[in-house]
Amino acid sequence: MTDIPNSPESITPETITAVFDTTADITFELPDPEDEDIEEYDFQTQLDQVWKICDRFDLQTDIWRGRILRAVRDREKKGGNGRGTGFLNWLKSREITKSQAYNLIQLANSADTLLAEGKLDPNAINNFSKSAFIETAKASLEVQELVSEAAQKGDRITKREVQQLSDEWTAMSSELLPEEVKEKASSGLLSAKSLAPLVKELEKLPDSQIEIIQKEIAESPDIETIKNVTSSAKSLAKYLDAASQVETLKRANIDLEMALDEALRLDCLSTAADLVKQATNLEQTVGKLYTTWKKLGGIADRLYVETGASNPNLRGMLTCLESLTSESIEVCIDEGGDLMIRLKIMT
Repeated sequence: MTDIPNSPESITPETITAVFDTTADITFELPDPEDEDIEEYDFQTQLDQVWKICDRFDLQTDIWRGRILRAVRDREKKGGNGRGTGFLNWLKSREITKSQAYNLIQLANSADTLLAEGKLDPNAINNFSKSAFIETAKASLEVQELVSEAAQKGDRITKREVQQLSDEWTAMSSELLPEEVKEKASSGLLSAKSLAPLVKELEKLPDSQIEIIQKEIAESPDIETIKNVTSSAKSLAKYLDAASQVETLKRANIDLEMALDEALRLDCLSTAADLVKQATNLEQTVGKLYTTWKKLGGIADRLYVETGASNPNLRGMLTCLESLTSESIEVCIDEGGDLMIRLKIMT
């Protein structure tokens, strides 16, 4: 199979023709699954080889699709809506969603960045599975360098290996983990996979809570303790995130960290977390209610202007809806009309 060129500069009419001619009708000779003379190992090896070729071709194709889409989008930006069919129309005609298009563009950008910065040889892309390359593109620069080095040595790179390298880098480079924990990770007694989620949660916490967790895992650097403190750190982070979004608490200048300490001391963190979460939901609901109420009132006013006494049914509909468009909103929330909610909007 002719490899697809991996950089825009290397593409020529000849390479396009070569790729087209060799890939227009891809055929493979697969082993017969009913042939008992083929050893299981040989059967799996043959299928794996074909799978890797398809995976490589799929990755290269998507990188080029991303470059094509990027070119269409940039052309549209420069030329405006009057030039061509437009980016969205181009996608629509090819049955590509906007999110799919931007995912492909992001993949192309990542490939070009890795190639342009010299971190990856174009031929080394063939050593990646598609999911591994996408995972590498999302990783930190340090992890990208580690993965690229492995790929350029000829190692086959899978998504699992990228995630493992990313976890190891996260755990061993973090200053949030005590040395006792890092030493156990270095010796293989603790897996980086179990430490990476803890580091990510610790990054969201205030120093006071980080110190408490650090002390706990330094005293008992074992897998069970890591699991427990990770769960606790996740709950703490959720509480702080939800509480920081409650505007009512912001205006009152409540010390959320002190409230957190008290909730922990009383062992009622889950209740406190649920409280601030529901408070956030209520504030957001009220905000949405006000926006919808304003929009409804504006539409009702416009319809009133566009109608007259000769349209009694439309006027009747507007009169009926005054219970929703006026400052005092009335809504029945059961079918029988026995339970009515009245809200007064005051701005």
